[in-house]
Amino acid sequence: MPGMREINPSVIAEYRATGGKLSGPMAGLPVLLLTTTGRRSGKSHVTPLGFATDGDRLIVAAANGGAASDPDWFRNLVTAPEVVVELGAERFNATAVVVAGHDRNRLFEQLASALPGMAEYPQTSGRTIPVIALTRDV
Repeated sequence: MPGMREINPSVIAEYRATGGKLSGPMAGLPVLLLTTTGRRSGKSHVTPLGFATDGDRLIVAAANGGAASDPDWFRNLVTAPEVVVELGAERFNATAVVVAGHDRNRLFEQLASALPGMAEYPQTSGRTIPVIALTRDV
């Protein structure tokens, strides 16, 4: 079965071609595209991510499909929190902040309600899944 690195290019192409309306297993799920800057390469990297909202903020989790390690995109945004978000046909700059404490737990619950499988990731990964708030730059 192909991994996300193999699947992501076709998901990104479909997302951009349809203004965010995906087919297949991701149909109907809230998905955005997050562009981070590589911490070593300096290159742009685009990742499709499920999200939830909290007021004006978009909330994502560095779940990495339940893997034991944080995903590369998360390590990139910790180093360079200035990101680009594509939400449907809209594209904008945002700032990423890792959320902690009670707010993190509350937001993770929102994500777990909105995204199938998210609730199991802390158990399958053996780690606390980082939660990130994306705030549109003005």
